Amino acid sequence: MNPIAGVGRLGAWAIGSVRALGRFTLFARTLLGAGASPPLRLRRLVAEVYDAGVLSLLIVCVSGFAVGMVLGLQGHNTLVRFGAEENLGAVVGLSLIRELGPVLTSLLVAGRAGSAMAAEIAAMVVTEQLDGLRMMSVDPLDFVVAPKALGMILAMPLLSTLFVVFGILGGWAVGVIVLGGDAGAYLSTLEQATEFSEDVLGGLIKAAVFGVLVGFIATYQGFTARATTAGVSAAATSTVVIASVATLIFDYFITALWGY
Repeated sequence: MNPIAGVGRLGAWAIGSVRALGRFTLFARTLLGAGASPPLRLRRLVAEVYDAGVLSLLIVCVSGFAVGMVLGLQGHNTLVRFGAEENLGAVVGLSLIRELGPVLTSLLVAGRAGSAMAAEIAAMVVTEQLDGLRMMSVDPLDFVVAPKALGMILAMPLLSTLFVVFGILGGWAVGVIVLGGDAGAYLSTLEQATEFSEDVLGGLIKAAVFGVLVGFIATYQGFTARATTAGVSAAATSTVVIASVATLIFDYFITALWGY
C-alpha cells in the first residue's frame, strides 16, 4: 500500500468532513434566523409537536417502564451484596434522571420521529414541493423546516420527563411488588437523593440539547437529500446514525461541563 496515497485519502476525508460541518453550521444559522423571524406558524408548530411528541408517547413510556424494571432488578441484586437494598429508589431515580432518561429518549425519538421527519422533507425534495414553494415566494426553511425543528426541541424534554416517570414506576414495581421491598423507603431515598438544581435541571438541559441536535440533523439530512428515492432512504438512515452518535458524544461533554 502506498503510504502517500493513504495520507492523501485521509486528508481528503478530513477536508470533506470540515466542509460538511461548515455546510451544517450555515444551515443551522439560516434555520435559526428563519425560525426567529415572524410570522410564527403556530398551527404548523402544534402539528409538528404532535408528530414528534404525541406519536412517540407509546414507545417512550413502554421503553421507560421496561428500563426501570431492569434497573430495579439489577440494582436490587447489587445493593443486596452491600446490605443497602433500601437505597434502590435513589439508584433507579438518579440513573434515569441524570443519564438514561435523556439519552435513551433521544435515541428512541431519533429512530422514530427523526427518521420520519428527514424522510418527509426528502420526499418533498424528490417531488419538487420545496421548489414549488420557492416559486410562490415562500421560504421552505420558514414554512416547512423551522416548525419541524422547533417541534422536536419542544417535545424532547417532555418525552424525557415521561421516560423518567415511567422508569421510576417500573423500578418501583419490581423493587416493591416483585421483590417485596418497602415502598416508603423506595420513595423517601429517591426524594432525599434528588436535587432539582443538580439532577432534574441537568437532565432537562440534556434533553433540550438533544432535541436541538435531533431536530437540526433530521431537517438538514432531509433538506439536502438527493432528489431520488434512494436519497429519501439515505436521509432517514443517516439521520438515525448521526443523531445517535451526536447524542452520545454531547452527553459526555454536557456531563463534564455540568460537573456531576
